[in-house]
Amino acid sequence: MAEHHVSVTVRAPVQQVYALFTHFNDFPKFMRFVKEVTYYDDQRSHWVVQVGGRHEWDAVNEGWIPNQQIGWRSIDGLQNTGRVKFTPVGTGQTMVDVFLNYTPPAGALGVTVEKLGMDSHFQSVLEEDMQHFARMVEEAPPGALDPMSSHYLFHEGSAVARGEATSRQEESMAHDPMMTEERLRERDTTITRQQAASYSEEQRCQAEEQARLQQVERASAEQEAVLREQDRRNRQEAAARRSQEAAMEKPREPHPVYDTLGGRNAAMANTAFGDQDARNERFPQHNQDPMKARATYEDAGMTRTPVEGEEIASPWESQIHGRPFDVEEEGQRPLEEGKTHRQQEQRDLNE
Repeated sequence: MAEHHVSVTVRAPVQQVYALFTHFNDFPKFMRFVKEVTYYDDQRSHWVVQVGGRHEWDAVNEGWIPNQQIGWRSIDGLQNTGRVKFTPVGTGQTMVDVFLNYTPPAGALGVTVEKLGMDSHFQSVLEEDMQHFARMVEEAPPGALDPMSSHYLFHEGSAVARGEATSRQEESMAHDPMMTEERLRERDTTITRQQAASYSEEQRCQAEEQARLQQVERASAEQEAVLREQDRRNRQEAAARRSQEAAMEKPREPHPVYDTLGGRNAAMANTAFGDQDARNERFPQHNQDPMKARATYEDAGMTRTPVEGEEIASPWESQIHGRPFDVEEEGQRPLEEGKTHRQQEQRDLNE
């Protein structure tokens, strides 16, 4: 017995994919190698395929689970069994897995022929027709449950379009209310209108996408300009910081006033001016002779008096002794003319 498995992903919800696949009698309208599928009743059907020769069989449905699985088993003709599983994969997508087992005809000779290449040919045929089914579903209106609404029906590669359908298949289509000339014209009109609407929608989407891309490009260009300007400013600031750091690191000559440990002007050589910490010189008459720092009486036009006459009460001496120089103490005798307090005190002690 030969075994085959084909998997295809259909861009449609699982409910729609399940409903469209169960229309077996519409297979010749979009498949290439299925030439006939007619019904005896709601459980039995007759199949004719052309793969390495003409093969027919009667099948009965079994193992059907709504929106999950369908199956069949041949009861006459080519011995085969099949099962199709429908699995949702993400939003609006369905994985369809087809498992088919059959016994090659002609006994041992059939097995030999199968091994010589018939098996790989049947696999490619099955894969091709399943791709036709996926396209038929995807070109049907959203939510459509009848294959007759699909734009892909009667495409040039289908058995009906190639004139390869059996007479029983053609007779079955002639009795199909959806296959009358009036309904077919309505279908063509609907398809034309839908294709025009689809083309218009596609053009609108393309225009919106182009406008969006242009906007993205403009925003990207503006952002790049801002980034370039910011990068230029960053480089300028970095260069300024490096220059400032280099200037700070460059050794400078110590200031003679502010960069000394001994205070202001400590690093300056000693001069006759001394510590110049003010606007004026501390000793403006430093260049005069110490003995002539004061003007003589003759130079000043004054009459020199004896030293004894020049000795007067010193305010500092009075303060040291605790007597104000301008107030005589009580009980103290008045100074004699030409005498000082000290001379008078010495005379009083002698007496």
